[in-house]
Amino acid sequence: MATLQEQYDDAMFDFSTGDYNSAIAKLRAILAGDPSHFDAQLSIGMAYYRKGDYATAIAEGHKAEKLRPNEQLVHTNLSLFYMKAGDKKTAEHHGLPPGQEPPADSELQMAQPPPQNVKVPTKFPDMPWKKKPPVGGGTTPASQ
Repeated sequence: MATLQEQYDDAMFDFSTGDYNSAIAKLRAILAGDPSHFDAQLSIGMAYYRKGDYATAIAEGHKAEKLRPNEQLVHTNLSLFYMKAGDKKTAEHHGLPPGQEPPADSELQMAQPPPQNVKVPTKFPDMPWKKKPPVGGGTTPASQ
């Protein structure tokens, strides 16, 4: 019999490959054996969210909230779920500042173009790796 951690890792592998139904089934099996398994509870909400089932994602997110009411990630997820479900007021209650859209649901954040307000220097030093001639025009010991 696999340990809970091995079962969880297996479920998260399915999640990472986009097989959310399999991940949900495996996460439910973990929760059947250990209803207080926080990571499984948190992940099951995200799996439903990825499937587009925001109502179930919200319900599962609240179960995670009961396990760890002060965990910031729980509230971040709930805020995202409520925002996608069209309930901005409740999304704001869970921590999204008013008027701010949730972050893009993508692991490819670094692929975004750089911000446009970055100042690029216009003047660069001239080849700092080259040695400067001696000050005063004197000769070097090697040239004597």
